[in-house]
Amino acid sequence: MNSPIAPAAPTEITELSVNTIKFLAIDAIEAAKSGHPGLPMGAADVAFVLWSRYLRHDPTDPHWRDRDRFILSPGHGSGLLYALLHLAGYDLPIEEIKRFRQWGSKTPGHPEVHLTPGVEVTTGPLGQGFANGVGMAMAAKMAEARLPGLFHHRIWALVSDGDVMEGVAYEAASLAGHLKLGNLVYIYDDNRITLDGSIDEAFSEDVARRFEAMGWRTQHIDGHDHAQIAAAYDAAIAQDEKPTLILARTHIGHGAPNKHDTHKVHGEPLGKDEVQATRKALGWPEETFVVPDAVRAHFAARAKVMSEAHAQWSAHEQRWLADHADRAELYRSLCDRAVPGDLLETLLAKLPPTNDATRALAGSIEQMVAAVMPSLVGGDADLGGSTKTPIKDSGKVSAGHFEGRNLRFGIREHAMGSVANGIALYGMFVPFTATFLTFSDYMRPPIRLAGLSNTPVVHVFTHDSVFLGEDGPTHQSVEHVSALRLIPNVDVWRPADSAECAAAWAAAATRRDGPTELILSRQKVEVLPGDATVRGRHAARGGYVLVREESGAAELVILSTGSEVSVAVEAARRLHAEDGIQVRVVSMPCLEVFERQDAAYRATVIPAGAKRASFEAGRTGLWWRYLGLDGLALGVDTFGASAPGPVLGDKYGLTADHVTAHLRAWLRGS
Repeated sequence: MNSPIAPAAPTEITELSVNTIKFLAIDAIEAAKSGHPGLPMGAADVAFVLWSRYLRHDPTDPHWRDRDRFILSPGHGSGLLYALLHLAGYDLPIEEIKRFRQWGSKTPGHPEVHLTPGVEVTTGPLGQGFANGVGMAMAAKMAEARLPGLFHHRIWALVSDGDVMEGVAYEAASLAGHLKLGNLVYIYDDNRITLDGSIDEAFSEDVARRFEAMGWRTQHIDGHDHAQIAAAYDAAIAQDEKPTLILARTHIGHGAPNKHDTHKVHGEPLGKDEVQATRKALGWPEETFVVPDAVRAHFAARAKVMSEAHAQWSAHEQRWLADHADRAELYRSLCDRAVPGDLLETLLAKLPPTNDATRALAGSIEQMVAAVMPSLVGGDADLGGSTKTPIKDSGKVSAGHFEGRNLRFGIREHAMGSVANGIALYGMFVPFTATFLTFSDYMRPPIRLAGLSNTPVVHVFTHDSVFLGEDGPTHQSVEHVSALRLIPNVDVWRPADSAECAAAWAAAATRRDGPTELILSRQKVEVLPGDATVRGRHAARGGYVLVREESGAAELVILSTGSEVSVAVEAARRLHAEDGIQVRVVSMPCLEVFERQDAAYRATVIPAGAKRASFEAGRTGLWWRYLGLDGLALGVDTFGASAPGPVLGDKYGLTADHVTAHLRAWLRGS
């Protein structure tokens, strides 16, 4: 079922095509007066051989399930990818190449998966695309294990000096080698130049030996010798025991007479004079954005072959479904990442009824989600016993055994988030990760990219505040919830009891346009007042009235989240009983979802005219948008300390006694 590998093109077509790729990038960068021409020029040879002879893809259907994936990890070289997509026949017309880096174009400075047809991942921060590819290779192995004989594709990537230097790539490469991801082929654009100069100024290790030590197969080639390039690709796809790193020695700015092999060609346009010199050196016409007819015909012929391969696979898919009726429903469920329409109601009907930590409550609810959602897979950073996230009755993914749903990331939070993005972008799976909230610092780049890329990933973060206790401020989160809330298109849920945990997991499982963060406590929380089923439905709106004022208009509204909500309820009870104050308590498990509700609903939850206070065991700054200048924000605006949780609650004013006293004094003072 593998697509036929095309024979080498005649020399004149090869040279013409490689130069076309180079000059499409050069002309786009010159027009924009911005960009990175060195990589597209230096990597044009390895890219041309891959795209014209080996890569399994169909430009008329960028989402063909059995396609190879290609990742440009050094996203600054986007001109290379856009030239390839245009020539290959994707919906990226020459007008878009001419609009490189301009407002509203499909050719932004770095590739964005949700914007440009044929782009598989959003890349730019170095190392992220490298790790995304590892996630895609894991997902492909998991799909093959569940649906044997259906898929036959690989994950290819072009990686750079910067990628192999970044720590996230080390972590991801180690995991890939450990899992023996033989469906992974990376081409290392080894040009020995970085943005500021020669790589030798900061980097002297033997990359091949490092990767070999991590379980990779390596091969050195001349990245401009097409026979060597093809032989390396042949060798990579002939084996399935190890991931492959092809170290392609290239020359940055290849073909530019005066900037070839210099850092000046890395991050700025060639400039008028050097462009003219390059045109002369390569025998290229003065006209810009030229695509010779012979080059178009060559790529069109390959596109036709790929279209036929796609059609053959589609027929194979139908035969496979007929022969594997027992797996057909699973296949459709994975393709759709299906979730029952009544998921929230199902979860609310089986809520854990006890007072417990929200990490334990959410863990029990996760098991219910997993039971009805085959696409849910995930793992933790060696903290499953603490995060309560391993999926019960399912195996662990290991080398040669990808049937399970529990991923062992090891102590690799940097890579864990990026690998999870790759799993999600592969399709068919909704991955979750799990670690302590304070270690979200390690995961911020992939979380941000998930938000930017509309990637459906679930991040479970436990041990969510100073109530963690004796481990002290290195592990106690105070700013992390606010930091996550600041990232656009990221939903941050901090549930207060089992009903809110159900609402949070239902939202996370069904979201398809961005990541969801579940922020969970280590310490026990109380079951909140009122009917749990009703509260869970209300919590799904992000914020709701938990305790309503007993008569008349509310004089005080307390906004709270997570383990602090029950304390707010007790403070409200005391203020009403002892001071006669009409108090409303609003639970706000997800500010982002609440903000997406219509203005009328939000006004019914937080009424005008009442005094407003917030209470959350973390930084207070983001609450002022709800409080106004005359509000009161109660929280923790310093680092924590090492002491038992109850002691910290008392010292930081997080108990019902302290909160009641603060609110009473504030109301009297105003």
